[in-house]
Amino acid sequence: MIRDITIGQYYPAESVIHRLDPRTKLVGTMVFIIALFLADNIWGYLLATVVLALVIGSSKVPFRFIVRGLKAIVVLLLISVSFNLFLTDGEILVKLGFLKVTKEGIRTAGFMAVRLIYLVIGSSLMTFTTTPNQLTDGLEKGLGFLKPFHIPVHEVSMMMSIALRFIPILVEETDKIMKAQMARGADFESGNLIQKARAMVPLLVPLFISAFRRATDLAMAMEARCYRGGEGRTKMKPLKYARRDRIAYLMFAVYAGIVLVLRIML
Repeated sequence: MIRDITIGQYYPAESVIHRLDPRTKLVGTMVFIIALFLADNIWGYLLATVVLALVIGSSKVPFRFIVRGLKAIVVLLLISVSFNLFLTDGEILVKLGFLKVTKEGIRTAGFMAVRLIYLVIGSSLMTFTTTPNQLTDGLEKGLGFLKPFHIPVHEVSMMMSIALRFIPILVEETDKIMKAQMARGADFESGNLIQKARAMVPLLVPLFISAFRRATDLAMAMEARCYRGGEGRTKMKPLKYARRDRIAYLMFAVYAGIVLVLRIML
C-alpha cells in the first residue's frame, strides 16, 4: 500500500504535456476540476472521460502507473459511495432494515465515485508531468497578482513545492522503517483497530524524527546557499508562453464552454 502512493512523483518522458508551461497545466487542472463539479449528467462525465483519456495518451505516462495511485483512496472511495448509496432519498429499489437503496442514490454514488477517481487522476497528471522547480515557478508566476496585497507568493509556492517533493521521500522512508520493524517481529496487520493503532507507534516515532531531521538539513542547505526569499531573485529559465500553450488555453475554453452548455441544456 505504501508503494502505491504516487502523488508528488515526477515521471520523466518526452511528450507535449511535459513541454507545456507549468502555468498552463495549473490552469488546465483547475478547469478540469471545476468542470467535474459542474457536470451533473452522463454526457458531462463522458466528455471528461474523453478529455482525460486524450491527456493520458499525450503525456506518455503509463496508465498502470497512474492507476496505481488510486489504491490509496480505496477506503475514502468506499465510504463516499456507501453514504451516497444508502442515505439518498428517492425512489426505493431495495430496502434492508433501516438501509435503503434508491434510484437517485445509485446515480449519485456512481457520479461521486467517477468524480473522485477523475479528481485524483487529473491532479496526479500535473505532478507526473511537472518537476518541483517548474511547479514552484508556475505557482509563483500564476499567483503574482496577489503580491500587491502583501501576500508572500514566493514563500507559499516554495512551501507547496517542498511539501509535494517530500511526499515520495517520506513514503520511501516509511516503507524502509516498516520493513525494519517487521524484521524485528513487529506485526502491523493482525489484531483489532486499537491493537493496529498501537502497533503504528514504533513506525510513527522514527518517521517523525526522520522528517524533522530532513527538514533541518534542508533549512541548513538553503541558508548555506544564502537563500533569502523571493525578493529580487532572478530565474535561470524564465517562463514564456509558446504556441502550444495558447492552443491549450483555447482547448480549455472550449471544454469549459461545452460543459456549461451540457449543464444548461440537459
